[in-house]
Amino acid sequence: MVKFALLATLKAKTGKEAEVEQFLKSALPLVEAEPDTAQWYAIKFDDSTFGIFDTFADEAGRNAHLNGKVAAALMEKASELFAEAPDIKKLEILTAKVGDSTKTKASNS
Repeated sequence: MVKFALLATLKAKTGKEAEVEQFLKSALPLVEAEPDTAQWYAIKFDDSTFGIFDTFADEAGRNAHLNGKVAAALMEKASELFAEAPDIKKLEILTAKVGDSTKTKASNS
């Protein structure tokens, strides 16, 4: 089970919301090249607040991600795209249910 996670909260500058969304979507290939990143999610809280949630099996994987290409790109774009510095929190996962998102449920109609 993965036990380590990161949650980065990103507040877009006014007028930069679409650019932040596109930036996050464009980061997926960089993360796919990271063998120690178990899961990675780009998320949207509201019109101007975005985030990244990712999980790792160990601290070494989490640290590799923090020192990797996505983090570097994020910091490079920070002053251009974000109203404030990204808020990055290290989290510990206590328990989880991880399912197969390719399954579909039968419709009740």
